Amino acid sequence: MIRLFGILLAIFLLSGPIWLDSYVISILIFTFYAAYVGQAWNLLLGFSGQLSLGHALYTGLGAYIVAGLFTNLDISPWLTILFSSCICAILGGAIAGLGFRFEVSGVYFTLLTIAFAECTRLVFEHWQWFGGTGGLFIPVSTNSYWLWDLRGDTSFFYYLFLLMVAGAFLICRFFLKSRIGYLALAVKEDEMAASSLGINVLRIKVFVMALSAAMTGFGGAIFAFYQNSLFPEQTFSMTKSIELTMGTIIGGLGTLIGPIIGSFLLIPLGEFLSHIFDDNLPGIKQLFYGSLILVIILFLPKGIWPPFREFIRRKNW
Repeated sequence: MIRLFGILLAIFLLSGPIWLDSYVISILIFTFYAAYVGQAWNLLLGFSGQLSLGHALYTGLGAYIVAGLFTNLDISPWLTILFSSCICAILGGAIAGLGFRFEVSGVYFTLLTIAFAECTRLVFEHWQWFGGTGGLFIPVSTNSYWLWDLRGDTSFFYYLFLLMVAGAFLICRFFLKSRIGYLALAVKEDEMAASSLGINVLRIKVFVMALSAAMTGFGGAIFAFYQNSLFPEQTFSMTKSIELTMGTIIGGLGTLIGPIIGSFLLIPLGEFLSHIFDDNLPGIKQLFYGSLILVIILFLPKGIWPPFREFIRRKNW
């Protein structure tokens, strides 16, 4: 039954742009994006136990580097997106290394990630080459090589983000089955015990943080070309960082499918409520997000997917 459901869901998603309207497609694109970055963030907290609430740093940095080089120097995004991902990886690894070097852990490490995101926001607010507070607007290219310039309609970005979700899932699955994945889980469970067994905790933390940052920066760059505009106050805000984490928390930390399930529950329902009630109840989407998080914390602290997975096993589906 589960296999049949998976096949039907795949058919639905692959055929979506054929029969869904543009509004629904735009919601699904944002859902795919949330699922992708949620998987990248899940690598950090779910698989290695490092809590970052400053991941907007990497989505914003990846986006600004690629968009700035395209807008000001007309360099194709495909030539710079790996470069921006490497910059994000280096910065993420440096933050993890800095935290370990000065024994900054727990809530203090979380504050460190927030501080870096806020400092980066201030830098880009005063960096006129990237538009400063006025924002950076990515031109809609009329070049016949539209794919080379990462330009296209909603269907193009729909399939691109769908492919990214599938790719992130495979990366996370491969990570969990790899040696470094097992070591990361050991560090998450008991860092001191892992260190006493000879595991290089610093190397594990730096690697996982770098991988998570690189994936997040890649997603941020692609999403910037879908939105066509960037503003430092929005791009690097802590609210943005929290939004990146919510799908994973609701779906199930430390699981492969949890960030995807959480995003598909959170984003469409939030947008639906906002579309229906926002004129009469401003802020209904934020109220829904907060209420859902509260329900999850009280009744499903491990997220939606783990108990649902146990239910499936009991029913032999």
